[in-house]
Amino acid sequence: MTSLYREEIVRVAAEDAWAALKQVGAPHRPFAGVLADAWLDGDVRTVTFANGLVVRERIIDVDEAGRRIAYAVVGGVFEHHSASMTIIPDGPGQCRFAWRSDFLPDDRMEMVAPLVEQGSRALVRNLEAE
Repeated sequence: MTSLYREEIVRVAAEDAWAALKQVGAPHRPFAGVLADAWLDGDVRTVTFANGLVVRERIIDVDEAGRRIAYAVVGGVFEHHSASMTIIPDGPGQCRFAWRSDFLPDDRMEMVAPLVEQGSRALVRNLEAE
């Protein structure tokens, strides 16, 4: 199994970053530029990437106290995929965004790594612009 971890400093208060991230039916807002659209049907959201890729994700947990979202890609090109995104307080007016993704097969790293990198940068850019 391959694990990918990325962390970014976000120059906004943790509660503001969490307020945007926890809207699991609208990830295309904080991830604008990488995600073009999304919709939620029960606990499964469908996201459309700016490059046209469409992925279905089951929302596993929205942890208010831990400011963490856990999800898993269902169907598609993965044998297994689980991920989490966490907002970590890091002083006044600043937080860290952490994204962990675990998946099989290992060769999907070529696809996942650029999307995680681009998505992380987009989240920082969009939250700091608000």
